[in-house]
Amino acid sequence: MLTDGFGRLGPAVRATLEGTDAAALTWRPAPGANTLAWLVWHIARVQDAQVAPLAGVEQAWTADGWADRFGLPFDRDATGYGQSADEVAQVDVPADLLLAYLDAATAQPRASRARGHAAHRGAAVDESWDPPVTLGVRLVSILDDCAQHVGQAAYLRGLLPGDVAPA
Repeated sequence: MLTDGFGRLGPAVRATLEGTDAAALTWRPAPGANTLAWLVWHIARVQDAQVAPLAGVEQAWTADGWADRFGLPFDRDATGYGQSADEVAQVDVPADLLLAYLDAATAQPRASRARGHAAHRGAAVDESWDPPVTLGVRLVSILDDCAQHVGQAAYLRGLLPGDVAPA
């Protein structure tokens, strides 16, 4: 189920971004609202930043040079959580770069699941909670967060006004 769930994110994001340009990617329905570019970057960053440690690997963001390619003025460990409206606006990159990083970040969950045996999903990965958070619960939590943001991006795409909506 996790393979299927994570596997749906990329195609849904691709459909949402199809035909978009810079104006559509950075459009906001209201001051302070998230943009398509920020939402897609955040979806990829959340997967990458949270799954890499579970898999015992470095994040693709730093290991594969994505942070340098994006050139964002944030700390290298930023994932978008708690960012201000001004910071959201600074994610102004083309759709092909967003999608390429999403592909790299989505490969992390697949690789992690491929290495892990089903019996390990019950292993505790965070003892600070009561009950402790297991690997399976953490992966479902990551997937849930990403799926919610994919829905937000699709909704935002539907709100695009005629002057920025793809023809």
